[in-house]
Amino acid sequence: MRISRRAAAVAAALATVLPLGACSGGTGTEEPSDASGAVKGRITFQTWNLQANFKDYFNGVIEDFEKKYPDTKVRWVDRPAEGYADKLSADAAGGTLPDVVNVSPDLVAPLAKAGLALDLDRDKVAAGYREEYLPGAWKSHQIPGVDGTYGFPWYLNTGPMFYNKRLFEEAGLDPEKPPTTYDQVFKSGLKLAERSDGEIATLAQVPTIEDFGRYGVRLMNREGTAFAFNDAKGVDMLTRYKELFDAKALDPQALAATPESSGAKFLTESVAMNPGSVLDLENFRKQAPELYRNIGITDQITSTGKVNMYVMGVMVHARAKEKPAAVAFAHFVTDAARQMSFAKQVAIFPSTKGSLEDAYFTEEDGTDETRVRIAAAKSLKNAVNYTPVLFSEQMKTELRNQVAKALQGKQSPQESLDRAVEACDKLLRKS
Repeated sequence: MRISRRAAAVAAALATVLPLGACSGGTGTEEPSDASGAVKGRITFQTWNLQANFKDYFNGVIEDFEKKYPDTKVRWVDRPAEGYADKLSADAAGGTLPDVVNVSPDLVAPLAKAGLALDLDRDKVAAGYREEYLPGAWKSHQIPGVDGTYGFPWYLNTGPMFYNKRLFEEAGLDPEKPPTTYDQVFKSGLKLAERSDGEIATLAQVPTIEDFGRYGVRLMNREGTAFAFNDAKGVDMLTRYKELFDAKALDPQALAATPESSGAKFLTESVAMNPGSVLDLENFRKQAPELYRNIGITDQITSTGKVNMYVMGVMVHARAKEKPAAVAFAHFVTDAARQMSFAKQVAIFPSTKGSLEDAYFTEEDGTDETRVRIAAAKSLKNAVNYTPVLFSEQMKTELRNQVAKALQGKQSPQESLDRAVEACDKLLRKS
């Protein structure tokens, strides 16, 4: 379950298809909510492509909740990934939005702006749960330019950087000391390309908005009204990537690469480093045993000291008829006990404080899978969701296109980032 790809597949255009012009906008100035009444009544809980693999788990969660609150009844609805954003749009426009909804930060943003997502910080009951969650996870459902928090953090995900020890050693690089910062990657990448006569690239993908964030680039202004990744630091990063590209230290096909194609490059040992997850290890073991014998595992590349994380959340409908029950259930699904139980069924991580200290995330058992899980859990304690909540799929495409022009030498890095920011700001104003 790679939530980053799942989110990307369904969240592409919710902000542009959600017909919410007639709805009251969320401004952060609404009257405080109060869900402190009796927990009772019927509510609807909607998830996102989870029923096929986790039916028993969620039925158990619902049964436990109804035992704790015998005057409640929870109806569970699961929607497929395909068309999920459109379904949310239709529900929002038609007044049929479920009481408790599984969302990612980018999906909750237009709903919050429309006044349909409950501001947890302004609800007397929900705000009391804030200290149960990791600070970075709680902030992930905050929208720039709008006061408040609009979703309970649910599960998190992140992953390590894999590298090929054999390729490093053959290039004269220490296979036990892989690069961990972008400066180190740039230096080792040029050396590896030179020693292999351009046959071996270090990376297979062009920089994304998350890379700019991990490099330390300021992505948006403080008000959340404009993008800012065309500053001097952003230009410096793209300039360094062009040096890699010119030296063939960045794979020549990176301009059209997907996560799948870059993974294939790493699998065939034509690329020395590639991000992944614990799920990739089994694939390496089965499909590329030689690579598996030489696999190195290190932290994500970052120059900020904080890795990137992906977040899923649970939103409460601001106009839920049984708001006390909706808030109680949203918290119940995402509390420490439930998150820990879910994390042991699938390769995700809990967002609740203290959960990552559990032996499941701290004690080695000699397997690579556990090693990756422990390393990821440790990095999540101060991780950041670098993808701006307001950065849409259209914006990602604009950035990618302009980055490609810079790498090809058609434009300077400064010109490319200026044009990317201009295009993204225009899209932001339309959202």
